[in-house]
Parts: sequence; structure tokens; C-alpha cells
Amino acid sequence: MRGPKLQFSGTLSPTDPRKYPVLVIGQLKHLNTLSFSDVASKLLPRVEEEAWTIGVSSLQPSPTDSCSLYLNLATVAALPIKCSRHNTPSRAHSITKIVKTHSVGAEEYIVLVCERSDLFASACAIARAYPTYSRKTASGSNTDYKVTVEVLLVGNGVTPLTSQDEQVLNDAAYGVRLAAHIVDSPANEMHTDAFIEEAQKIGHLLNIEPSIIRGVDLVKRGFGGLYGVGKAAVHPPALVVLSHKPEGATENIAWVGKGIVYDTGGLSIKTKTSMPGMKRDCGGAAGILGAFYTAVKSGFTQNLHAIFCLAENAVGPTATKPDDIHTLYSGRTVEINNTDAEGRLVLSDGVAYAAKDLRCTTVLDMATLTGAQGTATGKYHAGLLTNSDEWEEATIRAGQVSGDLVHPLPYTPELHFSEFASAVADMKNSVADRSNATASCAGLFIAAHLGFDFVGTWLHVDMAYPVHCGERATGYGVALLPTLFGHLSGSALLRSLGPVATENGNCESEGKASKKIRLS
Repeated sequence: MRGPKLQFSGTLSPTDPRKYPVLVIGQLKHLNTLSFSDVASKLLPRVEEEAWTIGVSSLQPSPTDSCSLYLNLATVAALPIKCSRHNTPSRAHSITKIVKTHSVGAEEYIVLVCERSDLFASACAIARAYPTYSRKTASGSNTDYKVTVEVLLVGNGVTPLTSQDEQVLNDAAYGVRLAAHIVDSPANEMHTDAFIEEAQKIGHLLNIEPSIIRGVDLVKRGFGGLYGVGKAAVHPPALVVLSHKPEGATENIAWVGKGIVYDTGGLSIKTKTSMPGMKRDCGGAAGILGAFYTAVKSGFTQNLHAIFCLAENAVGPTATKPDDIHTLYSGRTVEINNTDAEGRLVLSDGVAYAAKDLRCTTVLDMATLTGAQGTATGKYHAGLLTNSDEWEEATIRAGQVSGDLVHPLPYTPELHFSEFASAVADMKNSVADRSNATASCAGLFIAAHLGFDFVGTWLHVDMAYPVHCGERATGYGVALLPTLFGHLSGSALLRSLGPVATENGNCESEGKASKKIRLS
């Protein structure tokens, strides 16, 4: 990956704004609690106490505001005051925008002023502001510099950052930028073979050897969905698994990612306006790769399997045709009535493998699955479908805590799954009525290949819109998943954000003692 090196620190070092530009960012109520001595090491000798006091007092965030304290080299910026109940208290999306706006493209410092509960989300938001993929040829383009983020915690009973906390922030930032890099890369570079190489690199960093099933071996092994989607492409489809199996683990958890490196729509081809941007269709798998790296580096205590369902939905003589029938890894048959409904096919093979072969009792799949997700929950909130009301509540909370926002979709297979009825197979792959909860239906198709009687927990995260903001990827999911499963982390920071373990082996959301989350 190219781009500036990003480094988080729990202490403020003395620097001169003329040589190293500085941005102080936080909520206005937190900035007002600071004395000049708290930030003097970053501002002197160019900015004195009077200028700081006047600058902070002049801020009127609506929704944000900033004040230059010294040319454009020392700036204080305030985040939005308002935060509704479905937003993240960290104001993560505003943090990213402000940092992007004020970055000078050279070695610089950011002073992040926040409460400890907002730290992880804020750090990931800053990471999103520094994308690493670029093919610009401008001679003046400089990406070889360092950005240092120094944390100034506020609030009652504040404890300073430990070296472990700093490492978690740095690992998460790496994961966010890795996921965004993969999603930003075009398919002539980030094809299935290249994605496998990225997974192998992460495996090497974590001392994990990936398991890879590729090409015709997929259909020989029964992965009819994954092979059927990717068989017409130059680079063959693949199922790649990274497995973290620590000593003493008793739980089996799978994160399954949709890795469609490009989606033409297949023979049900997309239009010239809807096809550009389909390099992002691997966003679920990319997010899981970054999240897996972050979770394992943080000392995940249970068996964790990252499953990547990689394919290019290409057009060619061997492409799947509407009316074809494929047998998926679950053993169930699917009549293809829309080759552009391909993500659910590859994910169905992935979740079935997680349950049948890996014996996972908690299965989460994440995907850029439907355009209907944007209609249902918008650009910032992923859609969530799950068979567990406890995990639904925990995931919504994890979204608010991590900055990767989530909102639930209706889970009613008895009302919606009939949309897939087929006269010649167990089901079709696309709904009969496109006005009937299509985002929910798409998720239910995947659940059907686990079985609606699956005794474990299944979660489906459709993040088709949050995967990007404008023309850049966001690295969505890298913050969400380690937070959601934070109670299983070796990191004190992540444990403080995730559900809290109880004595009976279950876990509950902090402050929600009556809501238990079953892990198996």
C-alpha cells in the first residue's frame, strides 16, 4: 500500500507548527475543558494562549466549524453538537471529512480530543481520511510522509493509553486502510488471484497458512454457487479460508465475505451507468480481511475463521445462463433467473462451508449485496438481518460504538422466502416481487443454505452503500466486527467496547444486563 504512514500515540510531543502542521479536533464541549497548557506543546511558539482561547470561543459548529490559529498550519476544529440516537456519538463521519479538508499532504500532527468510549471509532475515522490507492502520475504527488495522531482523553476518571491500546489503534488503522485499498483497486489489478495474494500476506503477518480451493476444484467439491458465478472469468473463482485457532478455544466463529472483484451482472448485464463502481463488490471480503487482522492481532481468544468467497461475475461463452440450475454446497438446488443476483450464491456456499466443515455456531456474512439496502437504510447505515434479537441489539450498539453504523431489516422468512419459489428447483435466486423487502429477501436466501432451523446464530450485514463515500472506499466493517466481538478480545480497549461476558458463559451489552447474547 502507498500513502502516508499513520501512527497513533497516547502522548503529545513538542513540535513547531511552522515545521509540522497541527490539527486539534474534538467536540466543542471537550475543547472547552482544555487549558492552553494541555495543547501548548503542539502550538508554541507560533500560537499563544490568547489566540487559542479566542479561537476555541469563536467556534460555532453547525454542523462543524474550524478556526485557523496560525496561517493554515495550526487549526482547531469542532465536531457537530447534535447526535441523534441512531448516529455514532463519536461523530466519526464528520471526523473523516474534517481531516480530509485540513490535511496538508506533508508530515503533520493531529491532536484527537475525545472520551475513551469514542476513541476507537475516532481513530478508524481518521484512518479513512488517508486512502492508500492511487495511480496519479503528477510529479508533485507526495505520499511518503508521516501523520502522527496524538490522543488527548477527556472525561471523568480518565486513564492514559497503554502501549497495548496504541497498538490496537495502529492495527485497526492498518486494517481500515487495507480494506479501502482493496476496494479502491480496479479489477485489472485486484482480480481474484491478487486478492488471494492479499489474504496470503495477512496470513503471513499472523503466522496463518490459508486454505485455498480454486477453479474446477470448487465444483468437484460441491461449491456450485461460487463456481457458477466465476467460471467465465480469466482469473478463476476461489474459496479462501484464514483460521485463527488459539489454544484453549471452545467457540467456532466464522466471518464470511462476499468477494466479487468485479460485477458485470453476468448475462443479465448491467447498464453503462450502473456498472461503473462495481470494483467495490468485494467490499465485504475486504472488510473482513482487515477486521480479521485487527481481531487476531488484538489477541482473539476463540476460534475465528475468515472465509473469502472470491469471483469475478464475468460475461463469456461459459458464463452461467438464466434458467441454469446449480447445486450449492448446502445440497440445495437453485434455478438462476438473474445472473446479477450472484453475491447470495457465493455467500451461500461460504456459510454452508462454515457450518458443515468448520462446525461454526456463530456465522456472520458481510456483503455489498443489494441496491435495496441503500433504499432501506441509506448511505451510512448497513442493513442487518439476523435470527437473534439479542445479537441484533448488540450489533446496532457495536455500530454506534465503532462508527460503522448498522440498522436492522425485518427477519420474517415465513412472509418473504416464498418470493424465491421455483417449479423446477428448490428455489430461484432472485425474487418474484421486487417491491417486497428485497434487502431482507436477499439475506434470507443466504440463511436458507444454513437452514432456517440452524441452531446457532446467523448475522447478515449488507453494506452496499456504506462501503464507499463519494469515489473512495471507507473500509467499512473493520471497526464493526472487532467491536461486536470485543468480549472475546485480548485487548482491554476492545473488551470495554464489546458485549460484556457473564458468569454463565453468555454475554450482555454493557448497561443492558437483561439482554443476554448467546455465543452458541
